Amino acid sequence: MNNADFWSSINSIIADGFTSEGLKTLDHYAELFINGRLVYQRFSPFEQHGCAAGGATHVIASLLAGAETESDSDPAPNGNEFKREVKRGAQQAERIERWARAVGCWTERINDSLPKLLGEQIAEGGEAVVYDHGATLVKAIGLDYFILPILALDRITLHNAYFPETTLTVLGFGRTADGEFKIIVEQPFIEGSHLSDGEIADYANKMGFKLINPRNWTYATPEVYLSDLHDENVIRSEKGNIFVVDCDIRINIPELKAGGTRTLTTQVNDVKFGSGESQS
Repeated sequence: MNNADFWSSINSIIADGFTSEGLKTLDHYAELFINGRLVYQRFSPFEQHGCAAGGATHVIASLLAGAETESDSDPAPNGNEFKREVKRGAQQAERIERWARAVGCWTERINDSLPKLLGEQIAEGGEAVVYDHGATLVKAIGLDYFILPILALDRITLHNAYFPETTLTVLGFGRTADGEFKIIVEQPFIEGSHLSDGEIADYANKMGFKLINPRNWTYATPEVYLSDLHDENVIRSEKGNIFVVDCDIRINIPELKAGGTRTLTTQVNDVKFGSGESQS
């Protein structure tokens, strides 16, 4: 199965309304992705492993968000690229919502439902609301920083690849009472002390990241953009280990103006099926 056939299959599943057969095929594609037999060129092999670490729900949502339709290539209305991206984001979110409802990982009125299901809300930032769930935290991540769900899902992929000690596992999706689309993730709870900006800079430098803008704690390599790496998002445990619990991490494209060299492709390599397997 080549790239065109693969995306044709995904789009058919979407158009058919996520039938039981379609859902079975998506599960199979997720298995191939997680086992490395479906190679998604958007990510390096290392990063694809990070996507897989988010779980099959994360993988399938990432593929659905990447399924471009004819309207995705429409010119921006009156040259307004922002409006075009908002429209694309709504289309991606609607696709994921229909699938999540079909498989039972959708939550209505998240801001009312999650406290009853999980426990106390303990934090709220510009991007996420955080709930105490014992040994783990549950976060409802919004799209304010990204607009497009695919970019928010990329962020989870990259976080898991570069900071696997605090892996984000995607539990599902939902909307607030105001209709805001949210990605629901779970993450280990890390207790410890905060680092100074200098200590964070040393840590990032050892990982190969160069400081780009100290005012918003932005670091980068030609491949990855890493921002919001301030003292509340980086923790040192009692044993002295350093954990990044939150950050703004993205594929570093030239448009981010941080020396990036990558492109945002959704190309897949030929999907390899084992002996006796079908493509459905």
